[in-house]
Amino acid sequence: MANITIRNLDDYLGDAVTGRRAGPRNLATFTRQCFESLGGVELDLPPRGPMREPPDFS
Repeated sequence: MANITIRNLDDYLGDAVTGRRAGPRNLATFTRQCFESLGGVELDLPPRGPMREPPDFS
């Protein structure tokens, strides 16, 4: 198997290669961390109605 040596690699790239500073592995957690400093949003949800009838494929 071949080896490769890379010298003078900055800390940020070195951590990315070794996986030391691995961030959250959950997309919801990652998204929340990215946008929580912007504040929350309250949404008005419309009332739910009855379900529609499924299509008739006959």
